[in-house]
Amino acid sequence: MRCGPLCRFLWLWPYLSYIEAVPIRKVQDDTKTLIKTIVTRINDISHTQSVSSKQRVTGLDFIPGLTPVLSLSKMDQTLAIYQQILTSLPSRNVIQISNDLENLRDLLHLLASSKSCPLPQARALETLESLGGVLEASLYSTEVVALSRLQGSLQDMLRQLDLSPGC
Repeated sequence: MRCGPLCRFLWLWPYLSYIEAVPIRKVQDDTKTLIKTIVTRINDISHTQSVSSKQRVTGLDFIPGLTPVLSLSKMDQTLAIYQQILTSLPSRNVIQISNDLENLRDLLHLLASSKSCPLPQARALETLESLGGVLEASLYSTEVVALSRLQGSLQDMLRQLDLSPGC
């Protein structure tokens, strides 16, 4: 007698029934911990302390500033922009932070799916391609401003997560 896919599924059923979903509280705690870790990594980069996140720097307007109320989709979109900016920088300081942003976005997607929020695909930053000259001329300034503003945005996100943000 041949055992088809149904037999194999029935054989696995007892094992699958013991698997539990990750509690959403754990996902939210992991998200907050990762945000704190990224903020600590930014603090460890000494030259990021020299610029206020509210300061305007000519030519770097494409870097998002602080947003008062953030939904999960707005958080994801903001992180996608920062991730794209950081990956375009040649600095070794930002590689791990960029990887952490990817993981943070994955956690935000889990939070959104737990609330049945459809997160749209974050759209690419169209202006980044045209800013090659700006990035070449001011790599250091771009890194400092981006990390400073990212740090402020992450701290806002941390506060918003305590308030259980909407979609």
